[in-house]
Amino acid sequence: MKIILNGNEAFLDENLSVNALIANLELDPKIVAIEKNREIVPASEYQDSVICEGDKIEIVQFVGGG
Repeated sequence: MKIILNGNEAFLDENLSVNALIANLELDPKIVAIEKNREIVPASEYQDSVICEGDKIEIVQFVGGG
C-alpha cells in the first residue's frame, strides 16, 4: 500500500496503526508529533488511528538544544 510519508512515497505491507508505524520506524512516541491527512493525531489515539492507502503522514521529532 502506498502512502506519503514526510512528502515522499512510502510503501507499507499492510494497514498499520500510527503506533505500529512509529515502532517500525524505531522512533520514540514520546518525542514525536504525527499529522495524518493534515490533522494532528493525539498521542492518546496512536493505537486506534489506522493508516490506509493514500494517507499523507507527517512526522515531526522534537529535539533539545540550546
